Amino acid sequence: MSVDTKLPFDQEYVTNFSKDRQEPQWLTSLRLSSLERAEAIDLPKPDKTNITKWNFTSFKHEKAESADTPYSNLSDKVKGLVGKEENANTILVQENGATVFSRTQEDLEKQGVIFTDLQTAVTEHSDLVEKYFMKEAVTADENRLTALHAALVNGGTFIYVPKNVEVSVPLQAIYVQKGGVGLFNHVLIVAEANSSVTYFENYASEDGSEETVANIVAEVYAADGATVNFGAVDNLAADVTTYVNRRAQVTGRDAKVYWSLGQMNDGNTVSDNTTYLVGEGSYADSKTVSIGRGKQTQNFTTLIKHYGKNSDGQILKHGVMKDAATSIYNGISKIEKGATKANGEQTERVLMLSEKARGDANPILLIDEDDVTAGHAASVGKIDPLQMFYLMSRGISREEAERLIIHGFLGPVVNEIPIESVKEQLLEVIERKVY
Repeated sequence: MSVDTKLPFDQEYVTNFSKDRQEPQWLTSLRLSSLERAEAIDLPKPDKTNITKWNFTSFKHEKAESADTPYSNLSDKVKGLVGKEENANTILVQENGATVFSRTQEDLEKQGVIFTDLQTAVTEHSDLVEKYFMKEAVTADENRLTALHAALVNGGTFIYVPKNVEVSVPLQAIYVQKGGVGLFNHVLIVAEANSSVTYFENYASEDGSEETVANIVAEVYAADGATVNFGAVDNLAADVTTYVNRRAQVTGRDAKVYWSLGQMNDGNTVSDNTTYLVGEGSYADSKTVSIGRGKQTQNFTTLIKHYGKNSDGQILKHGVMKDAATSIYNGISKIEKGATKANGEQTERVLMLSEKARGDANPILLIDEDDVTAGHAASVGKIDPLQMFYLMSRGISREEAERLIIHGFLGPVVNEIPIESVKEQLLEVIERKVY
């Protein structure tokens, strides 16, 4: 039996919410049409995972006020992610959708780079945001959760990199959820021709005492010759049901998108990471690492869809399972008719630490073109006893040997994190979740 999906928010509430945020009419209209649509369409149907009884409608939703909080007043958790204050030159921190700390280098603004919160972007750069917001990569009419996202979006970031501009420093955003407030966060990145940018985001809970929802969408658009590095560490609490949808529209010739995703939530999670390789010679590399524990259920689907000739898509997913957790790891390489010379490779590996845990690795190749190359590999198993023997024979304890093997197993993704303080934080999360 399905849970009650009726929202405690109506058209009047959404209208007033949008008005209070001084949003343009196009966004208000999108919110209202999406709210109406949400009542009529179904939840997404992730493969082998029944989410009909998950909580997607029990949460608070309110307008949080932005504030210029001094670095010293930020929480210890946020400071740990930010690093030293003197290094926080390109960073945005939000709590329940409201910006509380932000820094942007002046030279980036002089080059025409936009790095700001979504609420500011839709008022100061309305036409530019409207051009891309939920138009192609993710649309409001896909399923009930994308519709709810469009209706109730309350936070996020907009990044725009003009033609021929290379952003040499990483742009970082930290999104904090607390007090049972639903996090409807939207990240929009537009990289024009021959530009490059590295963006990294963290999701964290300050508390975990109230049942709530995180409904997260990220859209990346890459034009000719553009390069986008997108990194993330998700670390939301056990009481947070998470739907996260990160997609890229790689329309440009020789454009590249790199994903480095650490999905460390403690609650039930559905994750969709999709890249559309449209441009000739376009490239995508998607790396995902995750840990399941307790009784949580997770579903991670990575899809790279090839349309362009000579496109190349690489998928690497590593997961660690313990306790009675259940996770599905779907990797899909889809090569459309006409995408000649395309290449799709993928690997899914799951390491089991408990007899009660379950991890399914499902590599899928869907090929509609003859002149292509594609391959896949998958494995699910326990720690190799020969590895344990090798380490322990050199005086290393069993616990330390297991720890080293786990870190080595997750290393291919962890080592891709471009911000040292965040990499250290991810390693701390791994330590906490495994031991």
